[in-house]
Amino acid sequence: MPLVTSKEMFKKAYDGGYAIGAFNVNNMEIVQGITEACREEKAPVILQVSKGARAYANHTYLVKLVEAAVIECPEIPIVLHLDHGPDFETCKSCIDGGFTSVMIDASSKPFKENIEITRKVVEYAHDHGVVVEAELGTLAGIEDEVKVSAEDSSYTHPEEVEEFVSKTGCDSLAIAIGTSHGAYKFKPGTKPQLRFDVLEEVSRRLPGFPIVLHGSSSVPQNYVEMINSHGGKMPGAIGVPEDQLRHAAELSVCKINIDSDLRLAMTGTIRQFFDEHPDKFDPREYLKPARANIKELVRHKLIDVLGCAGKA
Repeated sequence: MPLVTSKEMFKKAYDGGYAIGAFNVNNMEIVQGITEACREEKAPVILQVSKGARAYANHTYLVKLVEAAVIECPEIPIVLHLDHGPDFETCKSCIDGGFTSVMIDASSKPFKENIEITRKVVEYAHDHGVVVEAELGTLAGIEDEVKVSAEDSSYTHPEEVEEFVSKTGCDSLAIAIGTSHGAYKFKPGTKPQLRFDVLEEVSRRLPGFPIVLHGSSSVPQNYVEMINSHGGKMPGAIGVPEDQLRHAAELSVCKINIDSDLRLAMTGTIRQFFDEHPDKFDPREYLKPARANIKELVRHKLIDVLGCAGKA
């Protein structure tokens, strides 16, 4: 099965009350861990690449890694998606370079400018058979080059979504309901709570339209503890409760972005490996268990959080 767009994938997810996992990839082991779990659980998947990942690993290497995954896992649908495309030029480069989906993130711009930029990307993408995700509202936190302070973050205004989708022609919409980028989403001692009232109102205004959640890593505490007990310093790293993500998936959220969790699993595993095997130096020896833990983490997400296992 060649790379696909998310159009049919999202329709099935919306009707079925589940979400597709969108996992950020940076290297071979992460791609392998994700796709092996999806193949075994028969789950569709979105492999997404940020501007920072393209700068780190090179566009061509990342595309070829994903193409290798398509060859190795021909029975599952795979989307190659640009995460947080900052401008038209970056989106165009990815569209021309083999991506089947792009996100244009002009959410920091005034409403009308966001529409203009998004519409330009949509027109080019649709002419080339590629789908577009856009964003309304601004998430706090840090993800690669996306840096937004808590003071500058804002919830999506439901009264704007109909005009935005109508005028841009975007295929899915990322909204802000209380998630945030990075591993420090909520302060210790607080009760994390997403704004389901905003999600429900957006869904009422856009019936049948796929909604996306960014900044939705749950920050597994077992990996935070693994990092901290093997020389790391990550006090107070708290993510989005998984039961709230599952509820969002049962509503209109068709795509949930997961990034920090994979990095935590990889970093924690490698830190533990070197503590237990200080004489080792072969990257294959420490990347193999890291890949295995990423695979098991993704399997858990597919089954217990996203609900998309068996939906390929």
